[in-house]
Amino acid sequence: MNVKEVMTKSPACCLPTTKLDEVARMMVDHDCGEIPVIRSKEKPELVGVITDRDICCRAVAKGKSTSTTTANECMTSPVFTVTPETDLAQACKVFEDKEVRRLPVIDSKSHVIGIVSLADLVERAPEQYAREVLRYASKSGGAGAAAH
Repeated sequence: MNVKEVMTKSPACCLPTTKLDEVARMMVDHDCGEIPVIRSKEKPELVGVITDRDICCRAVAKGKSTSTTTANECMTSPVFTVTPETDLAQACKVFEDKEVRRLPVIDSKSHVIGIVSLADLVERAPEQYAREVLRYASKSGGAGAAAH
């Protein structure tokens, strides 16, 4: 089974210049905790991700204004990624080795075409992968963030 069979397709993306309050609204509107950051609408290559934790720890906790601080100032980059053809067992290994909860799915041009999360594996993948994810989550205490 491959990532494309369980990933969330066409996730909401933002630009490096997107203000954090707008990124947070996107997270609420799309019920997610991570927004991929793309270079531009004309060149939609992945340049980073911004998580709810990035906003809290890199902006709010430091007294930065979410209405003036941009995604570029708080995003995580570089980013660990997978392709749609990545085998789920390999994706589970990336989650565990890199201690992340979400992986952007990119095509051959580094364009974001999806996101796969630990929750996607638990909800949509065969039981063997869900067991692997739960084993990892219990071992790591459920922690994990994007590459820093």
